[in-house]
Amino acid sequence: MAPHPGSHGSLGNSSRHRGGPLGSNPSAFGYEVPPEQAVELVEGVLASPIRVIDTANGYSGGDSERRIGSAIARFGGLPPDYLIVTKVDALGSDFSGARVRDSVRESRERLGLDTLPLVHLHDPEFFDSRDLMGPGGAVEALVQLREEGEIQHIGVAGGGTRAISRYLDSGVFEAVLVHNRWSLVDRSAAGLIQRAADDGLGVINAAVYGGGILANPHGGSASYGYQPASPATLRAIARMTQACERYGTDLATAALQFSLKDPRIHLTVVGVSKPERLEGVLTAANAELPDDLWLELETLLPEASNWLDS
Repeated sequence: MAPHPGSHGSLGNSSRHRGGPLGSNPSAFGYEVPPEQAVELVEGVLASPIRVIDTANGYSGGDSERRIGSAIARFGGLPPDYLIVTKVDALGSDFSGARVRDSVRESRERLGLDTLPLVHLHDPEFFDSRDLMGPGGAVEALVQLREEGEIQHIGVAGGGTRAISRYLDSGVFEAVLVHNRWSLVDRSAAGLIQRAADDGLGVINAAVYGGGILANPHGGSASYGYQPASPATLRAIARMTQACERYGTDLATAALQFSLKDPRIHLTVVGVSKPERLEGVLTAANAELPDDLWLELETLLPEASNWLDS
């Protein structure tokens, strides 16, 4: 049986690879990812210290899962200690129980896995929670699929923390994934993360770079979390960048380490689309930053009114 997502001893707080860019979605990421490059990258991830790959049924119309499945097959199968995490997605406006069953079937076929270790209900905040949690709805279908053995554990993954918290009230989820809301410049998920930790759930933190600006603060982006960043957030990022440079590191390393050093977080999700960038992520994940830097970065945190869930 796969380790329980809520167990620090089983999973620890480690980085995992996000499969979103692997399917090639230039409208979202700004560049193409050729199929062979994606498969080669996944093979490199499978051979690396990273032991988790995160993807979703809907990423690039299923191409993310297809390419991950191709890499697993070419690698000779999934290593026994490896965890593939995916998500069930709506098809247009259809997020019924039947759609969830189809989503799981599609993911199993694309990935080449008989059983899916951890499956998230993906972005439920865009739907009426009464429909998704009602009889015959998406949540009921996930619970049934777990009972039937097609999936082992179920989680909920999304953005708005208030909406996600309502799903945790059901008591059926074993893990929660938040994105863009627990980072160097945004702490919107503070309450949700603490609640999940107190309840013994697996806590997964994604998009620690805020969509890219914390990974490349000199790149000219003025967006954080898929929307324009406030002037206060941009000022904070500039000052944090300078602070990191004074301590001999960079903002991307600090952004990753901010999540990795939190004992409540089991997995930290980062996106890599080119094989040559994998080594840089691994180096950043193993970096040790001085306490004085963390103290200074905390003084630069933007006020809560600038956070995504303010």
